[in-house]
Amino acid sequence: MTSPTGGCVALGHGCYAWIAGAVGWGMSNAGLITGRGESLLVDTLYDLRLTKTMLDALTPLTERAPISTVVNTHGNGDHWFGNQLVAHAEIIAARGSVVDMRQVGPAEMRALTSMDSPAGHFASRIFGRFDYTGIEPVLPNRVFDGETVLDIGGTEVRLIDVGPAHSAGDTIVHVPQARTVYTGDIVFAGAAPVVWHGPFARWLAACDLLLGLDADIVVPGHGPVTTRQAVHEIRDYLEYVHEQATTRFTAGMPAMDAARDISLGRFADLDESERLAVNVHSVYRELDPSLLPLDGPGLFGCMAELCPRV
Repeated sequence: MTSPTGGCVALGHGCYAWIAGAVGWGMSNAGLITGRGESLLVDTLYDLRLTKTMLDALTPLTERAPISTVVNTHGNGDHWFGNQLVAHAEIIAARGSVVDMRQVGPAEMRALTSMDSPAGHFASRIFGRFDYTGIEPVLPNRVFDGETVLDIGGTEVRLIDVGPAHSAGDTIVHVPQARTVYTGDIVFAGAAPVVWHGPFARWLAACDLLLGLDADIVVPGHGPVTTRQAVHEIRDYLEYVHEQATTRFTAGMPAMDAARDISLGRFADLDESERLAVNVHSVYRELDPSLLPLDGPGLFGCMAELCPRV
C-alpha cells in the first residue's frame, strides 16, 4: 500500500491517516478514528502551524464526529506539542510517556537548537523548519498502564503500551474491525529507528506483538502508510545493530568507534542513518549499566559526528 506525499489518507472503516508532507526529523504522522458522533485523534504534530493545518483539513470529518479523545503515542514533541489546539478533549497517554513529556518540552528544544556547539548546530539544522514559539505544553489528563480499551462512537479502539522501547512509554493504537494499527514510533517506514530508551528486547517484543495482530494496514510514526513488511524491516534492523554493537563492545571498542565502524549493509539507504550513534550507545548501556546516560546535547553531538554534511 502506498500513500500520497502528504495529507489525509482514507483507510476504510472510519480510519484515516494524516501523513507528513515531507520526510526528515520531526515530520511525524497522525491519525483519526471516527465513530458515531465522535472521533479519536492519534497524536498532534511538532508545532502549532502543522497541527492547525491538519485539524483544518480534517474538519469535513470532525464536523460530524468531533474530536472527543486524543491519544499521544509517546513523549517526543513531534507527537504532542500541538496538544493545546485540542485541549478540550480527553488526552490519554501511557504513564512513561508523561514522564518524558515533563522532561523535554518546547523550552528544552529551543535551548538545544540555540546551543553554539556541534550538537546545537546539528539540532538546528534538522529541526529548523519547526517553530516552537507560542507552544503551551498541555499534558495528558488521563494516564493508563498496560492496556486499555476505548469505545469511540461504537468503534472499539485498543491502546497497548509496548514500552519502554523507543521511549519511556510507547502506545500502539489498534482498531480491530478496521484491521488497522497506528504504531507511533515503534515503526519508521523508510527511516532508521532511534532507541532513545530501550531495552532492545522490549522493542523486538513490540514488533512481535504487532506481527501477531490481525492488522493489514500499518500507520507508522514517520513515513508512508505501509504493511506488516515494515515491521519485519524494523525488527531486522534492531537485531542487526544489537548484534554488531555487542560484538564491538565485547572486543573493547568505545561506543563512538563502534558506531563509525559498523557497516549498515542493506540498511544503509534508510534515512537518518546517523541515529546509529544513539542506538549503539543504548546497546552499550544495556551491556554495562554503569555507563552514564547521555543527555540531549550528548546524544545529538554523537549523531552530528556521524551525519554527512549537506
